[in-house]
Amino acid sequence: MIAAFRPAWVIMRREIRDQLRDWRVIFPVLGLTVFFPFLMNFTAQQILDFVREYGASIIGERMVPFLLMIVGFFPISVSLVIALETFVGEKERGSIEPLLNSPLEDWQLYLGKLLAATLPPLLSSYIGMGVYLLGLAYDGVPLPPWDLLVLIFFLTMVQALMMVAGAVVVSSQATSVRSANLLASFIVIPSALLIQGESVVMFWGSYDTLWWLVFGLIVLTVLLTRVGVAHFQREELLGREIDVLNVRWAFKLFAVSFKRDARNIKEWYGVIFKQDLYRLRFPILAMLALALISVWVGAEQVARFAIPIEETTVSHFAGRLQEMINNWRVGDPLPVLAILLQNTRTMLVAMLLGFLSLGILSVLPLGLTMAVVGYLMELLRTNGLSPWVYLMFILPHGIIEIPAMVLGTASLLRAGALMATPGLQKTTGEVWIETVADWCRIMLGLVLPLLLLAAFIETWITPRIAIFFVQ
Repeated sequence: MIAAFRPAWVIMRREIRDQLRDWRVIFPVLGLTVFFPFLMNFTAQQILDFVREYGASIIGERMVPFLLMIVGFFPISVSLVIALETFVGEKERGSIEPLLNSPLEDWQLYLGKLLAATLPPLLSSYIGMGVYLLGLAYDGVPLPPWDLLVLIFFLTMVQALMMVAGAVVVSSQATSVRSANLLASFIVIPSALLIQGESVVMFWGSYDTLWWLVFGLIVLTVLLTRVGVAHFQREELLGREIDVLNVRWAFKLFAVSFKRDARNIKEWYGVIFKQDLYRLRFPILAMLALALISVWVGAEQVARFAIPIEETTVSHFAGRLQEMINNWRVGDPLPVLAILLQNTRTMLVAMLLGFLSLGILSVLPLGLTMAVVGYLMELLRTNGLSPWVYLMFILPHGIIEIPAMVLGTASLLRAGALMATPGLQKTTGEVWIETVADWCRIMLGLVLPLLLLAAFIETWITPRIAIFFVQ
């Protein structure tokens, strides 16, 4: 087993040695490693002095670990060019043919390139963070607790691995350095937004949440690495000169994948019920387990974020609901369409999150929805009210709406798994188009009709049932 990784280790050493010979790579990395931490140290000192004048020292204390995270992020983001050039850069320079003709297996070559692109930026990031902490200690600024320092170092490591893994995937699929640099924006921008989200969590002091983020980034990094290995083909890398946007071919492939040889609507639904639902059986079970766990997690939050509720509050809400029903015209489609639009928008957000994270983040809308359900039920129980009161507000349409969300999310989860599955007969673009077609077939065939039915029930049936139980 260890012997199989030795060729990858040789490739890694070769790549790092070539990087250290290029002064155009060394100088920017050294600048960010040595001088940027001093700038952040000066910034931290100025912020601390400013906020202490107004008695808001806690803001300055929360800024210190945030700036430490920024110090670690910048060398990784700028050094991303190393990862982007791992394959496509050598291809343009004409130096990759001998390497691809070597007796190495594809995964050994890919892993060696990945490690070589990860270690130098990560090492420079850690050195910069060490310089920043030494500067704080020299200026007498209190350092963050050790557990927070360990968290930030782990967070920096997994972010570096995630960004480099994504950049190497781009480099192995791009046809030129220019296109690779442009596609890198889909890595840098989400990573920058992630840093902003982490800063909000840090300012709130919810450091335990960041450990869950570390776990999620590890899973995403493993999937990105698997995607790269699964779709890396040296023959295709040598033969691919330029990518042409063939819209007709893409639409034809989408149509074929969407129809699945069905000649009419009956056969098309036969594909959904006989093939798609069978393939989704394990993702559906995973989403049902997630829904139950989310309900439990939401119920547990009542102990931390309790809100007093009186029985008159529920009655008042029922009265307002009755007034709203009285103002609706019978058969008015606008309330139904508004609810359908809201639920459809939620599924589109899940799709966007899923395709940006190989299906991982697609579970967020379903998980948050079920967490709110668990929270409100437990909140009513702790205030001496029956949780069934709230259930009557969601159960009539929820028994249709929640399974629809489970189906849509399960299809996104399976799409992410397919992207990370080896497929030597198909390119990354073909797999992506086919997974989008599969998701659209589930959405149009099952999810949207179920959401439409749930919206009708939520508009005209659920409020009347809820009012009946409340009164």
